[in-house]
Formats: sequence, C-alpha cells, structure tokens
Amino acid sequence: MTEALVPHFSILLVDDEPAWLRSVSLTLARAGINNILTASDSREVPEILSRGQVRLVLLDLTMPHLPGEALLTMISEQHPEILTIVVSGMNQIETAVRCMRLGAFDYFVKTVEEDRLVTGVLRAIRMLELERENQAISDRILSNQLRHPEAFVNIVTADRTMLGIFGYIEAVAVSRQPLLITGESGVGKELVARAVHTLSGASGPLVAVNVAGLDDTVFADTLFGHVRGAYTGAEQARRGMIEEATDGTLFLDEIGDLSIPSQVKLLRLLQEGEYFPLGSDRPKRLKARVIVATHRDLKAKEEQGAFRRDLFYRLRTHQILLPPLRERPGDIPLLLDYFLAEAAESLGKKKPTPPKELAQLLATYSFPGNIRELRAMVYDAVSVHRERILSLDTFIKAIGPAKEQPPPAAAQDHNLFSGLERLPTFGEAADLLVTEALARSGGNQTIAARLLGISQPALSKRLSARG
Repeated sequence: MTEALVPHFSILLVDDEPAWLRSVSLTLARAGINNILTASDSREVPEILSRGQVRLVLLDLTMPHLPGEALLTMISEQHPEILTIVVSGMNQIETAVRCMRLGAFDYFVKTVEEDRLVTGVLRAIRMLELERENQAISDRILSNQLRHPEAFVNIVTADRTMLGIFGYIEAVAVSRQPLLITGESGVGKELVARAVHTLSGASGPLVAVNVAGLDDTVFADTLFGHVRGAYTGAEQARRGMIEEATDGTLFLDEIGDLSIPSQVKLLRLLQEGEYFPLGSDRPKRLKARVIVATHRDLKAKEEQGAFRRDLFYRLRTHQILLPPLRERPGDIPLLLDYFLAEAAESLGKKKPTPPKELAQLLATYSFPGNIRELRAMVYDAVSVHRERILSLDTFIKAIGPAKEQPPPAAAQDHNLFSGLERLPTFGEAADLLVTEALARSGGNQTIAARLLGISQPALSKRLSARG
C-alpha cells in the first residue's frame, strides 16, 4: 500500500550541499513529513515552483548561481502563497532581520538542534493547513451546498443547523488538526466522527475508544500499547489503539472524564506527534487524525481546574456543537419513520403505521436522552406491537406526565396582549388556549394536555365545565 503523503502540499529543500538535503529529508521523515522535493541547483527553483505543488520552501542563503536572498525576493513577489524558512550557516542578527523583511516566515542557523527546525516546519505547515481550511469553510458557507451528501446518509435530519454543520464537516474533514465534538449524550457524536472519517479519504480504519472511567495506567496502555515485560503479566507485546488507527482516525469519546495525568499524556501526543509504548524508550509517530468528543462543558471544567487549559485550546482548533433533539423538533417525524423501519427489520416484524398524533405527542417532550432515547422508545413500542396501527400507550408511559415548560423566547420578549383594546378574562384566555391546543393536537386530549402543561384529568374537567 502506498504511503500517504504528508502534508498535502510539497515542501522544497534548496541547498547546494547534497549531504544537508539528505540529512534534513531524513529528519523530517522521522517526524512524519514525507512530501519533500529537493533542489541542489538554485536555478531549478523557479521552474519547480511554477508547477504549483510547493507551499513551503527551506532555503539556504549561500549558493552559487542564484543566491538565497535573490530567491527569497522572487518567491515573496511572484509566489506570495508560499512560505519560506531560511536555513543559513550564518548566525548574524542583521542577516536574519534582512531576510524577515524580505518575507521569510522564519530563520534558523544550520547548527541549531534538529528538533527546533522540525518544530518550525510543523508550525508553518499548521498555518498553511489552517489557511486552507478557513478558505474551505468560507467556500462552503457561500455555496450553501454539500459536495458529498452521501457521507451523511446515516444522520437523519432536515434541520438547517445540522445541514450547516455538515458543510463545516466537509471543510475540515481532511485537516490533520484535532476535532472536538460536543453535545448532550445521545445526539449522535460518534455518527459525526464516522462521517468525518469517511470524508477524510483516509486509507486506515476508524478506531473508537471510550475513555470514561479509565485510570491513567489503563489509558496509557490502551492508547500506547506496551512491550513484552513492561509490567507484571505483560507476557506479550500489544499494539495500542493509536497504532491500530494508523493512516486512519482515532476517536476518543467522553474526553471530559480524563484524569489530569492522562490529559498531560494526550497533550504531549498532540503537540509532539509521538508517544512511547509502556516499557519502551523508542518513540513511535502518531499517524492518525484525532477526533475527541464529550457531553461535558469543557470550558466550565477548565475554569474549575479539572481540565487543562492548554489541552482545551489545543483540542478546539476545529469544534462542532451538536444541538439536542428538543431544538430539532422538525426531525422527529423523520427519525420516527427511520427507527420504525429499523426496529421492524431488527425484530422481524412488518413496519407498523404510527398514529398521526404520535409525532405531535413526541414534540411535547424534552428528550433528555436525545436521539438515543427516541430510538429506545421506538424499539420498545415495536417489540410489543400487535395491531396494524402503533399504539400511543407505550410512548405516553415512556415520556411520563407533562412538566411545566418555560415560555418560548418570543413570548418572553413580546406581550401577546399589548395590542388588545380589551383584555380577555382568565376564563376567556383559558378557553382560547384549550381550543388552540385541541386544534394543534388533532383533538387528542392527551397531547393537548401536554401542550398546555396540565394533566389530562384537569383538561377533561375544564372541557366538561364548558359543556
């Protein structure tokens, strides 16, 4: 299998010393950077750049033919989209300042430690990738169209907010930066992670790990693996989940429950791009996209000192907040139909016909368990279903009695009676509310009572009093 090129653009190394070109190429390759071109003759550079594949140049200053400063000027003027890092044998402040004024992104002396040079290259790559991703996000917003709707086939929705999230996912799916997915339990965070993985085009698998409840040692062993003899009972070496996800996606669910020591390990993994299997002193490279998810409020945990600030900001480079089901009432009929078909097939039954009032009944419920709770309700109802029309009873029992809900935001901001010349009496207002609730519920008193926030016996009593 052909190794994936990293980054997606080419990096050009320019120096008249072939030994330096080989050395830096190997150093970058050890850091996982393999999309590299080299030029030992500076006269070749203009033609190489004209092909449009290069976005980053590592440039020596002292070369025959075309000197480095002349190339730096040419790149700044003719290829402003390309970043240039000067790597010179001259440790002179004046030279460094002049190069920066000519447009260099960074300046390193050749005798500097290799790790510092790699860090500078990674910083430039990250800037270019973020620039590309921001442009992609802008393009999606302007076009307002999905290019790959098939990637979201398992996420049932017609909600405008969700469709906007799909556009954002398309824009950041190919990024190598972490992705943070937040939202209440049951909103479908893993489905979103799988859509991102599909759109990334990664050749490797998606490996999902729920890290909730893992202590620091188990977390490290699960992710990093271990060598033989790493601890008592480690009779065989074991690959960690990071290695299992090579060239694919590592999805860490419930990241908000990680202990502080485990957070430190995750931060180092993301920053350095490498890790040590337990019992080993030889590092391995991270070769997977990392996606994390949580139902926790990480900002609140960070303010409380329960989540590291540096990790929090490292994770939120790209962030998705999934809305709860109660904010997507229009999706309830779609999800209901989807889960009825799924449950019927799973249970070996014919798909039942839902009563027309069911979707309206479900829309009165807040669904604290979100889509997962709705799915469980449907499966329970289909499992006991006997007639052609699905019974409301299972759902009524599951959602329980009506609870008083806060008024909609529009009602809080606007006085419904402010334009009336005569205020209705309490009795008249109550009658109007009852009439409207019955109209919206199709005459179903159970649903009407839930819409009004009262019990069904209380509604029946009022209807009897009206005669």
